[in-house]
Amino acid sequence: MTAKVAPTWSGMGNWLLLGLLCGLCVQPHARAQPDAQADAAAARVLTVAAYPAVDAIVRAAIPAWKKLHPDVEVRVVSREISDHHTAMTTALSTAGNLPDVMALEVTYVGRFSQGGGLDDLSRPPFDIKQYQSQFVPYAWQQATNRRGQVIAVPTDIGPGTLLYRTDLLSKAGISEADLTKSWDDYVAAGVKIKAATGAYLLAHARDMKDILIRTGIQPGEGLYFDSQSNVLVSSPRFVRAFELARAVRQQKLDARVNAWSVDWAEGFKRGSIATQMSGAWLAGHLNNWLAPGTRGLWHAAQLPEGAFAAYGGTFYAIPRAAKIENKALSWDLIRLLTMNRAMQLSAFKSADAFPALTETFDDPFFAQPIEFLGGQAARLGWLAATKKINAVSVHKQDAFADEVINTELDKVLERGKDIKTALADAQRLLQQRAHR
Repeated sequence: MTAKVAPTWSGMGNWLLLGLLCGLCVQPHARAQPDAQADAAAARVLTVAAYPAVDAIVRAAIPAWKKLHPDVEVRVVSREISDHHTAMTTALSTAGNLPDVMALEVTYVGRFSQGGGLDDLSRPPFDIKQYQSQFVPYAWQQATNRRGQVIAVPTDIGPGTLLYRTDLLSKAGISEADLTKSWDDYVAAGVKIKAATGAYLLAHARDMKDILIRTGIQPGEGLYFDSQSNVLVSSPRFVRAFELARAVRQQKLDARVNAWSVDWAEGFKRGSIATQMSGAWLAGHLNNWLAPGTRGLWHAAQLPEGAFAAYGGTFYAIPRAAKIENKALSWDLIRLLTMNRAMQLSAFKSADAFPALTETFDDPFFAQPIEFLGGQAARLGWLAATKKINAVSVHKQDAFADEVINTELDKVLERGKDIKTALADAQRLLQQRAHR
């Protein structure tokens, strides 16, 4: 969508100076009052930069905000997710066109965390560490950089899940246990599903890699780097992820379609994709717009082999160079969005934004059956997974590392490149960038 860019406003000092100068005029009120009113109104605008569906969540919170600050307007600037993060990268690097509050997807948190562009929320006047116990531990860790600075506040998380088509499994004589016992069993089940129904096990072999590299992460490790910026991509975790992705491709079990493409959505609608591993939020997307006609045909399970992984998540941050006079208001808004039980549950119910606020976890909504998933109370399973996911450190080069690994995996899948050679090449390239 086309974003509306908020105007840049002058400071309060300008109209005070203008009023003093106009005091020398014959009609001071006639000239000074309009400018004073305009600048006073401008000072009561709080700009939030976000992306779908976070923008809708912020807008839905405005009535509650107005009860706290009736004289402060919240203006939401919305862009598609990639355009949003490109704009935020530019804004932080140039200190221009900065919002008062910016939403960040988890993969970008690491990129921004090591620089000085965001306020350290652990310092006064924010002092966020007093609220640490209120948040899911692994999400808190994702917002904390190597210097111990907390540069964002988690608002929603993405516990990993396996979504599968019950009708296709039934035709193939496959049970949920056949899918989840182990990763090898998962691939073997895909062979049976393909033979019996013609459906692919998953959309892209890359999806197998994406989940497997997020499992078995040890304390102090991130996806690609450890806490000392040592590169981890030649580890057994990556070797196995590449091996299983290759096995999926060799047995023609993936549809070779990319996530969020038209063909990806059509695969879900037509029933040509039997399973999808992703964050729990995907069930909501399938229900609301990707494949609503398949309601009742899906179930959710834990990931194969007892794996637990985080997949996605949203954070709010305050740019360091944003308007100083709006900092307190920005913090009030972030607290409303992230630490208010009612707001967190409202976002969960309306937008499937799984809450990062732990005090919501006793709400009866978690136990309610989900019609799209055939009446399954799947949120309880996602909640159980949330409590078992290990904290994963973020790194400023995570996004670059993701591109490198995907490129090397494509070479393995498309050109038959040796896996250990591919990972060694990735290791060398990332070592050159690790400390930049």
